[in-house]
Amino acid sequence: MCRPSATLAVWSSAWLNGAAASDDVLDALQDWAEAHDVVAADPAAADAFDLPLAFHRAATPVQLLLALRAQGAGSVQLVLPVPGDVRGLGGGGPFADAALRCGEAVVLSGLAFGLVPEPIAEGLMRWTVYSLAAPVSLEYQPLADAEHGLTDAIRASAGALQALDVASDRPGVRAELSAHLRARPQVEWPAGTPGRALRVLQRAEEISAILAVAQADDPGGALSASAVNRRAEALRPLVEAVRGARTASVNEAVRVFAEQGDRQA
Repeated sequence: MCRPSATLAVWSSAWLNGAAASDDVLDALQDWAEAHDVVAADPAAADAFDLPLAFHRAATPVQLLLALRAQGAGSVQLVLPVPGDVRGLGGGGPFADAALRCGEAVVLSGLAFGLVPEPIAEGLMRWTVYSLAAPVSLEYQPLADAEHGLTDAIRASAGALQALDVASDRPGVRAELSAHLRARPQVEWPAGTPGRALRVLQRAEEISAILAVAQADDPGGALSASAVNRRAEALRPLVEAVRGARTASVNEAVRVFAEQGDRQA
C-alpha cells in the first residue's frame, strides 16, 4: 500500500528506464484517486516543467511524465518526513512545509525539484512541483539494514508493551486487523521490482495495520492519559522502523530500475 508518492516514485522510475509503459504509470496512480492533476508552486518549476502555476488551470500526469523525461530525470525517490526528521527535503521552504504537512513527497534525483501529492476533492489528487535551492542527495539506506531495524523494533516494542500491560488480548483484534488491511489500496508494482523490497514493504504494511489497532481507543489496558503516553513512547521505535522500511523498500526498487536504465544506455 504505502503512499501515493511511493507509487509515483517506483512506476515513474520504471517508465523513465524502459521497464514500464506510460499507461501503466497512469493506471497505478488511479489506485489512489480517479483523477490526478499537476501544478507548479513557483515560476521556476512552472518554466522548467511547462506547468501552470497553482490556482490556475492544471496539467495532466502525462505532461508531468514528459517533463520528467525532458528534464533528464533518471529516477524519482520517496521521502516520508516527520517533525524532527526532514532529511531529503533540502532544508526549509515551501517544499519542506508541504511535505511535512502531507507526510510524504518525492524528489527528482540530481535535479532541484520535488513533488507533493494532496487530495483536494473527492476522487482528485493534486501533485504540486516545487523548485529547490539545490539538488537533494538522499542518504542510501541498505534494505538489509531497514529489515533488521524492523525486526529489532518489533522485539523491543513487544517487550515494552508487555511491561506496560497494554498488549493484552483484545476481543475482535483479528477482525480489526483484517479490516485495516482490506481498507488499504491494493497497489500493483512494476514487473522487475525486487522481490526482497516487496517482502519488506509487505511486512511494513502488516505492522502498520497492527500499529493502527494498537493506537486506537481502548487499547488493551492503556486507559489513563499517562498509560496512553507511555504506550506511544513504547511504539515510537516501531513507527520509525516502519517508516524506514517503507522508504528503503521503495528507493531500493527505484535504484534497481535506474541501474537497468544505465546498463541499457
